Amino acid sequence: VIYEQEGVFIHSSCGKNDDQDSLISGILRVIEKENEVIVDWRPLDDTLDTSNILCAGKDSSSVVEWTQTPKEKCSRGADRPSSYEAEWDMVTTVSFKKKPHSNGDATTHANGESKWSFLFSLTDLKSIKQNKEGMGWSYLVFCLKDDVKLPALHFHHGDSKLLIKCLEKHVVLNESPQDKRVLLVNSQNKSLSQSFENLFDEPSYGLLQKLKKDPYTVTMGRFSKVTNYIFDSFRLSDPSNQRRPPSEMADFLNDAIPGLKINQQEEPGFEVITRIDLGKQPEVSRREPVSAEEWAKNMDSDGRILNVDYIKQSIFKGGLCHTLRKEAWKFLLGYFPWNSTKEERANLQKMKTDEYFRMKLQWKSVSEEQEKRNSRLRDYRSLIEKDVNRTDRTNKFYEGEDNPGLILLHDILMTYCMYDFDLGYVQGMSDLLSPVLYVMENEVDAFWCFVSYMDQMHQNFEEQMQGMKTQLIQLSTLLRLLDSGFCSYLESQDSGYLYFCFRWLLIRFKREFSFQDILRLWEVMWTELPCQNFHLLLCCAILESEKQQIMDKHYGFNEILKHINELSMKIDVEYILCKAEAISMQMMNCKELPQAVSEILGIECSSVTPDSDNGEDESGAVLSCPTSLYQSISTPVTAANGTTDSTQQMSETQS
Repeated sequence: VIYEQEGVFIHSSCGKNDDQDSLISGILRVIEKENEVIVDWRPLDDTLDTSNILCAGKDSSSVVEWTQTPKEKCSRGADRPSSYEAEWDMVTTVSFKKKPHSNGDATTHANGESKWSFLFSLTDLKSIKQNKEGMGWSYLVFCLKDDVKLPALHFHHGDSKLLIKCLEKHVVLNESPQDKRVLLVNSQNKSLSQSFENLFDEPSYGLLQKLKKDPYTVTMGRFSKVTNYIFDSFRLSDPSNQRRPPSEMADFLNDAIPGLKINQQEEPGFEVITRIDLGKQPEVSRREPVSAEEWAKNMDSDGRILNVDYIKQSIFKGGLCHTLRKEAWKFLLGYFPWNSTKEERANLQKMKTDEYFRMKLQWKSVSEEQEKRNSRLRDYRSLIEKDVNRTDRTNKFYEGEDNPGLILLHDILMTYCMYDFDLGYVQGMSDLLSPVLYVMENEVDAFWCFVSYMDQMHQNFEEQMQGMKTQLIQLSTLLRLLDSGFCSYLESQDSGYLYFCFRWLLIRFKREFSFQDILRLWEVMWTELPCQNFHLLLCCAILESEKQQIMDKHYGFNEILKHINELSMKIDVEYILCKAEAISMQMMNCKELPQAVSEILGIECSSVTPDSDNGEDESGAVLSCPTSLYQSISTPVTAANGTTDSTQQMSETQS
């Protein structure tokens, strides 16, 4: 019970005199139980005879259905006092007969008499209507999603505001633009309107609720604490029994992302991946970052990039020196076309500057009164302000409370809400913007680069989370091909759903690497080399690096999540880039790459017959293995230990 209030009355005029209310005293509670939050009201006097009025019962299709009892309804006098509000008409004719609730907390009399008691789940609540100020006792009227109004509850012994505050911990309530007395329940995904909050001071149930309803918020938090709460909450009541029911936690987390099924063998349209020998992972080296001099040499007199493939390959193999990022990132993100001239880019910037400030003016010119009537804009602003205040301050660009970088971060995110009002602001977007703004040091350029980045990441933040579901399934497919034994071990520990990778995918490892390392990682990924979905191979590289410790120490569900979470800021970016590239080459060199994997990586793989070990088909024609652009260009490289391989030099080609 998270809220309880006595002296909450229903005023019924079904007494002896139709012009006199019958006061029914009761107790109002808000209860957390079995994956839902329930509002429950029941009278103190269970002897009330309500057999002659309407009753409501649970059914499978709606929260309540109205049914007429065989006996006569309570008469409704025509001389009803005119001061009564419209909702009172419902009170005069409605009562509730509670059927046994699925949670087991409903009570019914053996003689089957109906009661005024009612309960409903917060997931079925549509709106709450409050009383007019100065009208006497405060009261609330709950309206459910099928437009059924419940009896008005009058708070004789206290204020209703405490109840509203309690409910706001579980649902988002916005003032109706048509009627300020009406609070509308925001039906959007909580991730669209809820900022980071301290999830870990709550009881374990509250945390589980948030995990199921809002995986965005929970997975952005510290998983090590999350898992302890999860683990404890699923232990049996006997303290000596520390084991969870088999697969119970996996089922729960799969439900957290509806439609996510990691087992491709049962998933229609997925190829069953059998054990395939991928061969040994090749040795991979990295080169020095692309310098400003090297970049300038690859431009003609008009400022056009001469050899785009070489530049992309060089960035993939070594990244960029920091002074070059401000210019090169605009190409990598698609803000500047690769074949554009310096003059064309200047004209584009001028046009985009005008467009940006027109959008910025839209929200800047909204008055406080107008914003009060626009709940979505108000919610976006509130959420952005909270997230901006939580920006990582380890970077000097964002140090201090009134830092110009933080102000620009806020303004760009607000303007993005004007650009894509349907998506608006979702938690995690500020993580994607902050490195871009840091590099650009310019509001307009940072905005349009962020727009281009969000075009790539858009599906991660959509309400149905289809992009996240797809990536987790694809990651499982790749990992199973890479190491089916490790996959089987994870499944045996209820971890086969790979939910611990959610944060990696959602914000592209932003919280797993240091600020400087994430700049390197992102620019490498933006080259789109050596294949599509390279970020999934980065996930595989990290997991494969941790495989031995996880399996040797026999980590269970809780330990796996805790271990993965604690990798944050401890991963060597150059090592992981080398390993992910080696995995890509390993898969591309496979002559029997499964079709599902080929599609994920965006490569064409020619299959060979079991007898064709030499790579020839029956006609004697040589079958080509999957190739990628980066394999055909040799570049000067630097190994992880810093030594230069002088044998691999690239001839500068001009196009």
